[in-house]
Amino acid sequence: MKKEEVVEAVVLAKKEKELSWESIAKELGLGTVWVTSACLGMNSMPEDPADKLCALLDLPTGAKAALMEYPTKTWEKSVPQDPLIYRLYEIVGVYGDTLKEVIQEKFGDGIMSAIDFSMDVEKQEDPKGDRVVVRMNGKFLPYKTW
Repeated sequence: MKKEEVVEAVVLAKKEKELSWESIAKELGLGTVWVTSACLGMNSMPEDPADKLCALLDLPTGAKAALMEYPTKTWEKSVPQDPLIYRLYEIVGVYGDTLKEVIQEKFGDGIMSAIDFSMDVEKQEDPKGDRVVVRMNGKFLPYKTW
């Protein structure tokens, strides 16, 4: 199977079984954001969680191998049209330079890793309207000189 076919099979099985990404991640013993990303084809899944996911969702033969393949991490380069994704894109557009300045002032010249990284999404109830809390945690990688 191709990764794209497995993504479609995962999404259909998740819907058919009325599972949440959080419940799937709990079954696999991994974080919700990471599991969702791997299920959508943006990360390779280690063998044990791939086995568990295939069993949980009754995925077809060949799904495990595709889940374990190393992905080519590409995405649409145009401005996203989906309102939620667009707002995240807008946040980076508006605050990207600010985050870069603050991070480099605190750590030095470098980047935040998206490899040695974790991210969580939480719901914070608020009488004025519930809040979305996104927490990103990435290792700082200084630029090297040679």
